[in-house]
Amino acid sequence: MDSWFSIFPRNKWLSIYVWVIFCFLPFFFIFRSSSPVEISIGITLLLLYFLSYRFSYKSKSGLVYMWVSFEIVINVVMTLLFGYVYLAIFTAFFIGNIRNPVGFYIIYGLHIAFTVGAVAAGFFIDIDLFLPQIHFVLASVLGTVLLPFNLYYRNKQINLEGQLEHANERISELIVHEERERISRDLHDILGQKLSLIGLKSDLAGRLVYRDPQAAEKELQDIRQTASTALREVRELVADMRTAKLENELIRVKQMFQAAEMDLTIEGNPAFPQIPAIAESVLSMCLKEAVTNIVKHSQATSCRISFKQLADDYVVTVEDNGIGISSGKNRQHGSGLSGMRERLEFVNGSLHIDEIEGTKLTIRIPVVLTHIMKEDD
Repeated sequence: MDSWFSIFPRNKWLSIYVWVIFCFLPFFFIFRSSSPVEISIGITLLLLYFLSYRFSYKSKSGLVYMWVSFEIVINVVMTLLFGYVYLAIFTAFFIGNIRNPVGFYIIYGLHIAFTVGAVAAGFFIDIDLFLPQIHFVLASVLGTVLLPFNLYYRNKQINLEGQLEHANERISELIVHEERERISRDLHDILGQKLSLIGLKSDLAGRLVYRDPQAAEKELQDIRQTASTALREVRELVADMRTAKLENELIRVKQMFQAAEMDLTIEGNPAFPQIPAIAESVLSMCLKEAVTNIVKHSQATSCRISFKQLADDYVVTVEDNGIGISSGKNRQHGSGLSGMRERLEFVNGSLHIDEIEGTKLTIRIPVVLTHIMKEDD
């Protein structure tokens, strides 16, 4: 069930208490009238307005346009009888939430036309009713014109961002599925033939072991050689699976920024000479995590990635012009940074964060790791 306050327009600049004031304020205008008939008419119109507003909020079909039309008519009558034009802001916010472009522009144009017409007619009918509050009337008309557009395009942007995030998640799922199928094919190609050969030679060796021991011994040597070859190829396949190349990752990074419509600047060469496979894998995973956080959470418009090889370190810098990691919206994403630090600690690397007009991540891995890998080899 919807909360009682969910019928109020949601906007980060206007509190719910402001909307409550808008609900009770028309009674002040109504009770200024001396005639009981006018007071009764005003209260009835106000109740009809909120009833129509509730029905328009709950409607999921074309009936919503009928209820909004009733609200516009009541706005006009309230403006002409009592000089209360502020209900038009309520209607304007609701119109901004209409998703259908054709319906939005039709209702938006009608609302502006009737509101401006009612205000103009009110000045001719009873100028003393409108002149003392002319500043608030003009502000209400301006809000009626601007607020639906602002809300409509903000909702459109939120919808596009949701579609982009869903598309990125879908792409990630497809990549994982494709990688699984590739691994399955590689394992079948590497192990299928060799395991079948081992099975055949084992049967042959079993039949020859008593009849021709020398031939059986030769078959056993072939089995051992085939098993060693299969084991080596499986190790190479696993090593290839675990090794991520910076150049390959950079291709996916460019595609992600292009989909997010963000500017990307790349400085330096990601092809570090003689970099160990494990170090390049860690740098690639950290770069992927940093870029994902920028696209999803930073609200940035541009990013710069630089690659440097110093005397003692491989350095990757990722810098954006977003809202920063320490802001309220990004505090919950610290697990990604923790994962980056854990990977870097494994290779004695480090992560440094600067927040000056955005966020700057500096990732370092020592070159001395090269000598360690050579000693292990």
